[in-house]
Amino acid sequence: MLLSALIMGLLGSFHCVGMCGPIAFMLPVDHNKPTKKLLQVLLYHLGRLTSYGILGLVFGFLGKGLYVFGMQQRLSIIIGVIMISIILIPYKTFSKYNLSKPIYSLLSNLKNRLGKELQKKSPDTFLTIGLLNGLLPCGLVYIALFGSIATASPWLGALFMVLFGMGTIPLMTTAVYFGSMLKGSAKKSVQRLIPVFVILIGLLFILRGMGLGIPYISPEPVMEVVTNTLDCH
Repeated sequence: MLLSALIMGLLGSFHCVGMCGPIAFMLPVDHNKPTKKLLQVLLYHLGRLTSYGILGLVFGFLGKGLYVFGMQQRLSIIIGVIMISIILIPYKTFSKYNLSKPIYSLLSNLKNRLGKELQKKSPDTFLTIGLLNGLLPCGLVYIALFGSIATASPWLGALFMVLFGMGTIPLMTTAVYFGSMLKGSAKKSVQRLIPVFVILIGLLFILRGMGLGIPYISPEPVMEVVTNTLDCH
């Protein structure tokens, strides 16, 4: 399951470049000093991974709460269905409900802060830009967060999101160094694989929730036996 987070990040990074590429292109890196530039880019990625990790921690904790109430298997199935639905249902169907309207003000403040940070060049700037970048709304991040909920563990949820973020690092780094080279048919070909892979992950979550007794894929549910036997002396 954790491996799927890394692969999702690798494939999804083509989507990330489309959404967050302008931020990567505009990073105020020092192009005249390669070592310093690399450090600045690493700080930017560290900021993104930190935001993803915190989000995974929160949503993993939510998943743990649902697990305590005995909803782990049903939760896994529901998350799988949601992942597949997001891919198969046209975007216009979701957009007409305008679900993000209540947080427009927050997002506006976030983007304003990000714009101000992009005009600076202090070392902490790149970390801050990464932190803010990681909090920007993104459909692929939302799907990854469903995966962190399904881990039913704050720490596994955080690790799931960090691995997802690590998967995006190679291409996002390329966007900083060679932004103009990220166009062409190869990019479109990989983008077509993203929906297919998300559907496969969704099916995997559904299989896991069904508890079919398939090792590593759909293990049987573990039943806890509680006894009320008291030792009397």
